[in-house]
Amino acid sequence: MANMDSNTEQQLKIILGSSSVARKQIIAEMGYDFTTMSADIDEKAIREEKPEDLVMVLAEAKADAIMRKLRDAGTSENTTLLIAADTVVVYEGVIREKPSSKEEARQFLNDYSGGHAATVSSVLVTNLSSGFRKGDWDKVEIYFHDIPESAIDKLIEEGIVLNVAGGLIIEHPLILPYVKEVVGETDSVMGLPKALTRRLIDEVL
Repeated sequence: MANMDSNTEQQLKIILGSSSVARKQIIAEMGYDFTTMSADIDEKAIREEKPEDLVMVLAEAKADAIMRKLRDAGTSENTTLLIAADTVVVYEGVIREKPSSKEEARQFLNDYSGGHAATVSSVLVTNLSSGFRKGDWDKVEIYFHDIPESAIDKLIEEGIVLNVAGGLIIEHPLILPYVKEVVGETDSVMGLPKALTRRLIDEVL
């Protein structure tokens, strides 16, 4: 935020286009004042072969849906930024989104045990005053030790893994001890890369 003057910073309002608890936590850690709105789109209806393309078109679709909601509500605010984001997991070249069942979540976690996966996260920032938007994506590689069946059982029982891309939640106390190496930033794996988000905010202002 070093590029902003104090007046811009005071006027700056951010809408986080996500209901993700992790994304809310990250944007709060970044020190921004924000509200949240959910896009309520059918993400499965939007398909791309490359994970980088998929996360970008999904972020764009979310942003467009929220902008329609704002127009319908007649909302207009000074220097309002809309941040939309999406994350997928890539395992052996295959894109993974939220598990469709406990069985699929278990399969995902068993696959990661002793192996590795990657996350691809997009961020799209739209300046609602000017209509100018900028987006980009970030990729992180995660390597795992063997994950005990007991830890997988507890994660499935708890249910949080059913709500995240690829059932992958590396910051969770049940998984963290079995994360061997993260090549990249943890906040990107959680769904909102801080450095990328800050850069895009600067670029659209």
